[in-house]
Amino acid sequence: MLEALTDAELVQRCRAGDSEAWNTLVERFSRYVYAICVKGFRLREEDAEDVFQDVFTRVYTHLDKLRDDAAVRPWIAQLTRRLCLDSIARSSKEQPAPEQDFEESSDDFAEIEDAFAVREAVTTLGEACQEILDRFFAQDQSYRTISAELDLPAGTIASRIARCLRKLREELEGRSEPSRESRE
Repeated sequence: MLEALTDAELVQRCRAGDSEAWNTLVERFSRYVYAICVKGFRLREEDAEDVFQDVFTRVYTHLDKLRDDAAVRPWIAQLTRRLCLDSIARSSKEQPAPEQDFEESSDDFAEIEDAFAVREAVTTLGEACQEILDRFFAQDQSYRTISAELDLPAGTIASRIARCLRKLREELEGRSEPSRESRE
């Protein structure tokens, strides 16, 4: 049930020494950190893994310095960006820089943020919606495959996907963060 906690509640539990809360925090933000490393900064896999470990080591050791528990996501993002830049600087000293543009692209980070906002919103939907959306979008299963595996007519699958997407849209529109269009 720790997955249902807000970021702030999770941070409070981590500070209290709850090891399961720490595992949940790492799980919640691991893909986020890795996406910033690989997609945002285009680090090589071994460099991304080093940054990943360094980020969570620093989060663990400095969590008590976080002033706003609800701001853990932007804090982790900023820490990750800084460590990525450090990694790039280190590797450029070790070897000639490849012909690659390492500038941060606000579009790349906006896409990563949007993807995580959608993923977080999906977790608020019921299990049936989560499963059907996961099968259709993440696992790239066809209506026919989903229909066969869930023993439901293909038309039912289509209507459930539409209904679940409508719920997801409502959830995303109900959030207080501005949409990507309003940030541009």
